[in-house]
Amino acid sequence: MRVAETILTRIEISKDYLNFSAGHFTLFSATERENLHGHNFRVRCAVTARVGEDGLTFDYVILKRALKELCDALDERVLLPLESPYLRIERQDGLVLAHFAEERIPFLDRDVLLLPIRNVTIEELAPLLLGRLRAHPEITAMLPTIRAIKLGVSSGQGQWATAQWESVSA
Repeated sequence: MRVAETILTRIEISKDYLNFSAGHFTLFSATERENLHGHNFRVRCAVTARVGEDGLTFDYVILKRALKELCDALDERVLLPLESPYLRIERQDGLVLAHFAEERIPFLDRDVLLLPIRNVTIEELAPLLLGRLRAHPEITAMLPTIRAIKLGVSSGQGQWATAQWESVSA
């Protein structure tokens, strides 16, 4: 009896322009946090799919464009977590006020991006960006042909967090 097999190919995208510069501070507890600082974050992505009759897995120009849009949306902002148990966010008179322990940390509203995460860490950013990538209309249209997506976020040389989605119908 012959077993049917499927050969899958993984396309990896890691371009110099897939990056964003952002300020943040990591929250360690209700009383301890890092000082505000920044990183030049990098993003990379690998997509697994079957090669079609035309010799292509999918149009990965679409993937590169979607990844660039995700990076551009975070670039040159202070990133703050909305779901942290240790941080309270308030908007007032054109400011975003981050309340932490006894501190009241003001930012200009235009400089801040509030994210639906618990902490601004690469391990929180990777699944956030993966979810946003999957929700991108052009990527959503390609999902029936994609078996897996792995997205990585780096905050420095040799330091990556990755999140992965796999098709249940694969």
